[in-house]
Amino acid sequence: MVTLEGLSFGYRRSEPILDGLDYAFGAGLLSAVTGSSGRGKSTLLYLIGLLLTPWAGRVAIGEVPDATQLDDLDRSRLRARRIGFVFQDALLDPSRTVIDNVTEGALYAGVPRGAARARAERLLDRFDVRLRADHRPGEVSGGQAQRVALCRALLNQPDVILADEPTGNLDATSAQVVIEALSEAAHTNGVTVIIASHDARVVAACDQVLDL
Repeated sequence: MVTLEGLSFGYRRSEPILDGLDYAFGAGLLSAVTGSSGRGKSTLLYLIGLLLTPWAGRVAIGEVPDATQLDDLDRSRLRARRIGFVFQDALLDPSRTVIDNVTEGALYAGVPRGAARARAERLLDRFDVRLRADHRPGEVSGGQAQRVALCRALLNQPDVILADEPTGNLDATSAQVVIEALSEAAHTNGVTVIIASHDARVVAACDQVLDL
């Protein structure tokens, strides 16, 4: 579970985007964060993912009562081991192969290289991008790149998955693959899945909706 208490943040001190937000995202639930552009959907994910530090308030992740108070090293460890990210534009490293993009986070989290690669290959098989494993991101389609990014997020079997507009650039078929995979992670594996999205298909599939 991810719990927010009194969360406040803005990019200018006089203009908070989030102001005293309280909310609980349940484990085993698919949750949507909605709202018009500029209301803080992506910002909220970056705060939960410890990529930004709030002005005030706390972010509890599982048994960690306030992850925002961790030092940089412990934040990095928590992200690597317990949080998976899926971004709208996949954000794959163009200089590395598909499989290296998938395994990078696992290696940082201390998973042995052989085990990480085997797990990555199984995920790439599942999402039909195994044949592209030795290609580079510039050689795969947008839909394939997003499925690779999904493999990367799932690889460490995280407690929390944060997905920022994961279907925004996808055709209907690829979008459905992503939605179903995130739903399975939540409902079958007990992951807390939080999706920032304005896609009606995503919102309809979710168990709870936070409208900013």
